[in-house]
Amino acid sequence: MNVFDVQGGVLLLVFFILLAVKIYAFVSALTFSAESYEAAGKLTKPAWTIILGLALILQLLFFGGPTILHLAFTIAAFVYLADVRPALAGLTRR
Repeated sequence: MNVFDVQGGVLLLVFFILLAVKIYAFVSALTFSAESYEAAGKLTKPAWTIILGLALILQLLFFGGPTILHLAFTIAAFVYLADVRPALAGLTRR
C-alpha cells in the first residue's frame, strides 16, 4: 500500500461525509414551513432549498477535486445546520 492509495481513500471518505451532510441539510430545509423561515428572520425557504439543492447537485455531478464552488456550498450547508436549522427547530418547540 502506498501513500496515494491512502490519500485516495481519505478523499473518498471526505466526499461521502460531505455528501451526507448536504443531503441531510437539504432534506431538513424541505421539512420546515416557509412561515418558519420568515418568523426566524432567516433567508426564505426557496432561497435555502435552492442553495442546498445546488450544493447537492454540484457534489454529485462534479466528483473532481475541490473547487471554490464546492467550498462555498459546503460552508453554506454548515451555516444552515449551525445557524438556520436550530432557529427553525426552536420555533417549532414552543
